[in-house]
Amino acid sequence: MPVDPYILLLLGTVGLAALVPARGTTADVASGASTAAIAFLFFLYGARLSTREALDGLKHWRLHVTVLACTFVIFPLLGLAARGLVPVFLTHPLYQGLLFLTLVPSTIQSSIAFTSIARGNVPAAICAGSFSSLVGIVITPLLAAALLGSSAGGFSADSLVQIVLQLLVPFLAGQLLRRWIGGFITRHKKVLGLVDRGSILLVVYTAFSEGMVQGIWHQVSPLRLAGLLVVEAVLLAIMLALTWYGAKALRFGREDRIAIQFAGSKKSLASGLPMASVLFGAHASLAVLPLMLFHQMQLMVCAVIAKRRSHDPVDREFSAPETAEASRTAVGTARRSG
Repeated sequence: MPVDPYILLLLGTVGLAALVPARGTTADVASGASTAAIAFLFFLYGARLSTREALDGLKHWRLHVTVLACTFVIFPLLGLAARGLVPVFLTHPLYQGLLFLTLVPSTIQSSIAFTSIARGNVPAAICAGSFSSLVGIVITPLLAAALLGSSAGGFSADSLVQIVLQLLVPFLAGQLLRRWIGGFITRHKKVLGLVDRGSILLVVYTAFSEGMVQGIWHQVSPLRLAGLLVVEAVLLAIMLALTWYGAKALRFGREDRIAIQFAGSKKSLASGLPMASVLFGAHASLAVLPLMLFHQMQLMVCAVIAKRRSHDPVDREFSAPETAEASRTAVGTARRSG
């Protein structure tokens, strides 16, 4: 399982923040730039998503409800269950970050990429990731307020407005302008993809710089980080199993199950970082540390799963009795014709 080079860049950014943290005016400039970068990122998300695809995706409501339930119900319940691991495996601040991780929306980019590699339902993955991100703009802060309480010290009506202005408004603006700029963005998606990663690096640098200035990194030891990795590995394994076998129990077909597994088991760094900055303030770096580690873990594991799924026979599983019946009818007709 190869290490994503981007994760090395993330770790390098954390190291840079540790050695040369932004202070004073520089910190203010970095904070403003990171806010603008994330807003532009969600503007690009909106401009990339076809309105027709989004409307067609609404017809597949069972799949999207399943993904949303995994993201905003099952994940948080597992996060609450992990409270029993404090203080044996996790310190309270790391647990708060782990719980915040379970409240974050699903990814868009990697869900689409892995679904495509595994020959799954790519349009469903596009819509599921986008819907999750939009719903999460409101649901994640509300869940953070309810489950994290005073730990999410930055939560208020004003913080919710900040998140909406930073994420939802640019996304809607991208949708409105897609008619004129959608073609340009599609033609230059590789170049503009650098904006995705660059904006996240900037937010990471800003958050971890503030953590260094506040001196909160003395709270984390290597042993505690190892415990966090073990807990996150178990969390990911549970969600990958639940999304795959749960979707099978709900009688989804193979392509839909692939989309559900990859969209329902992952968490978004792009959405989680700006939300944590608003909700946790100076303690955002500890809050996003579990999310950063989980993000790398999910990429590594899902890359292996997607590769293996790509070799599966496509026609051996069916999503509903009528599908199987239609297949038997077709076989019978072919035999009579022969």
